[in-house]
Amino acid sequence: MLEFRTAGFNPYAVKYSPFFDSRLAVSSGANFGLVGNGRLSILNLTNQGIICEKSFDTQDCLFDTCWSEAHENQLLTAGGDGSVKLFDIGLSQFPIASWQEHGREVFSVAWNLAHKRTFLSSSWDGSVKIWDPEANNQGSVLTLPIHSCVYSAQYSPHSSDVVTAVSRDSHLRVFDLRTPASASNHLTLAVPIHAPPKVPQQGFVPTSVGPTECLTHDWNKYRSTIVATAGVDGIIRTFDLRSPGAGPIAMMQGHEYAIRKLSWSPHLSDVLLSASYDMTCRVWTDGSTMGAGVSPKLGGGSGGPREMGRMDRHTEFAMGVDWCLFGAEGWCATCAWDERVLVWDVREFMRG
Repeated sequence: MLEFRTAGFNPYAVKYSPFFDSRLAVSSGANFGLVGNGRLSILNLTNQGIICEKSFDTQDCLFDTCWSEAHENQLLTAGGDGSVKLFDIGLSQFPIASWQEHGREVFSVAWNLAHKRTFLSSSWDGSVKIWDPEANNQGSVLTLPIHSCVYSAQYSPHSSDVVTAVSRDSHLRVFDLRTPASASNHLTLAVPIHAPPKVPQQGFVPTSVGPTECLTHDWNKYRSTIVATAGVDGIIRTFDLRSPGAGPIAMMQGHEYAIRKLSWSPHLSDVLLSASYDMTCRVWTDGSTMGAGVSPKLGGGSGGPREMGRMDRHTEFAMGVDWCLFGAEGWCATCAWDERVLVWDVREFMRG
């Protein structure tokens, strides 16, 4: 396990570069993001450990970051002052572009994995904005109203025109930008996350009562209609967008407090990783046996949804997780409010 300390700054998100297996970006804020500056740190994994290649200080906390899919040196940040900034690590100490349209904190940013030209941002102001800096560097090209605090928004990795968002009102919304801009504002689905499943989940004991906030979600990289969500009640739910009325198709329970971030494996179709306020990061299987999901190394596939292992080395709220896209299928990075970024292999924490 490798460790890097973000001294004086509490991390909110960590992301691997899609171009280099040894490069990470970490967004953070002083004083747990309540007041003070933010910092974007670019880290390199070396034979001598993790070193900071470069850092950018901002006037407000940075809640999220993501790498450009088109330029290996550029990345976005989501600011507590409502700004979206684009940095180039090879040019200067200042952002090369900045946009200020959101009325409240920007909580997530995501690049279009398929089109690679556009990106999006989501905010506590209840909106998701689409940006195309090549076509219009002055502002956003489209606003998707959510009417509820948006904690996470993403492009589908399978389609450049499909956007999803989860919000305070406990709904997973799906937008298709190819549809006419009618009164629905491209909205095609609004899935109530906390609706009970139509088919009882084996081994699952319900503990939550009523809707609770959804804080994070992620698209499955192999199954184009599967999305996982998680939030305040500490339960991971997966949905098949082909049958939204059926409720969750899998439910994974075990975290003691809210789940702040989750991420599907880029290597295995049934494996995902979560970070929680209970200070643990856990690896799960959703129990499917489809596609590349059956892994002898990680023990996935059959047996139903279940926790396969946990890492409890963090000593404060675990806030961010991300998988390495390269090499062996188990390497990941996590960050927490204990001012630490950890790089580790999930296979070392699997149950025997």
